[in-house]
Amino acid sequence: MTQFAKRGFTLSQNIIVFAMNHVKARTPCYPGAPQDVQRFSVPDNHVPWSSDFAEYAPVDYTAAAVLKMPVWADVDVRKEPSSPVLFNSLDGKVNRCSHTGPYAIVNNIPRNPIGRTGMSGRGLLGRWGPNHAADPIVTRWKRDGTGQVVKKDEKPVLEFVSIQRSDSGEWALPGGMVDAGENVSATMKREFGEEALSTLDVAEDERVRIEQTISDLFQHGTEVYRGYVDDPRNTDNAWMETVAMNFHDEAGDAFGKFSLQAGDDAKAVRWQEVAGSTPLYASHSMFVEKVATIRNAHF
Repeated sequence: MTQFAKRGFTLSQNIIVFAMNHVKARTPCYPGAPQDVQRFSVPDNHVPWSSDFAEYAPVDYTAAAVLKMPVWADVDVRKEPSSPVLFNSLDGKVNRCSHTGPYAIVNNIPRNPIGRTGMSGRGLLGRWGPNHAADPIVTRWKRDGTGQVVKKDEKPVLEFVSIQRSDSGEWALPGGMVDAGENVSATMKREFGEEALSTLDVAEDERVRIEQTISDLFQHGTEVYRGYVDDPRNTDNAWMETVAMNFHDEAGDAFGKFSLQAGDDAKAVRWQEVAGSTPLYASHSMFVEKVATIRNAHF
C-alpha cells in the first residue's frame, strides 16, 4: 500500500485528490500557540460538515502576529463585517479562489472545504479562506562514486532538495507563500533561492549567477499537485493550498557549481533520497511520491 492510500489520497495520472479526511490539520497542539490552546477533538467520522456533531465547540484562535495586521493579513471580518472582502474571487491582487472549487461562506466567513479541524479563526494564517503557497520539487538522480545512477529494486533512485523548517524542525520542500499579485512560477524561484541557495546573503555577481541557474532549470516544470494541503496551521476558516511542481536536473550538473546553503527561515538544507520511509512536513511526502511515480523511480 502506498503512502497515498494510507493517508486517504487517490493517486492519478495528473493530480492527487483528497479522498477522506485531513489528519495534520487536527493535531491537538497548534503550532506556536499557548499550551492552553488545544483543538477540539474531531473523530474521523465527524470531519465532514455533513455529519451531525451537535457538541462541536472549536476553540477560537488567531495568533497575535496576525492580529497586528501585517501586509499579508486580512482584517477580522467578524469584528468588521463591513470590510469589503470578496471571497471565491480575485479580490484586487489577492487570490481568494480555491483550487478545490467554490467554498461555503457561513456567518460571513469561509468554511474549510475538507471539514472540521477543531479550531476556528485563522491561527497563524493571514487570509480568511485559502492561503496560497508554491512548492518547487527540485530533483536529480542519485549517483555513485563512478557517476552511475544508483538503483534499488531495479528502479533509479531520486534525490530532492529538502530544507529543515526553523519553526518545527521538520524537513520540507523549499516553498513559501504566494505574495499578492505574484504568479506561482515567480514564487517558486524566489523561495527556492532564498531557502535552499541563500541568495539573500551573497555578492551581487554570485546572486546573478545563481538566479540564472534557477531560471534555466525552472523553465520547464511538471505540475504535480494543485489543491488543498493537510497542514497543521489549518483551521475551520483558513487553510493552506499549494501548487507543487517538479523541476528535474536530468544530468545532475545544474547545481554543481555551488553548494546548497540554508537561508531565510530554513535551519538546514540537503539533497535527500526519495523514499517512502521519510516523513516530511504537511502533505509534502505525497507530492514527492507523485514525482517518483512520474519519473518511474524507486520509492
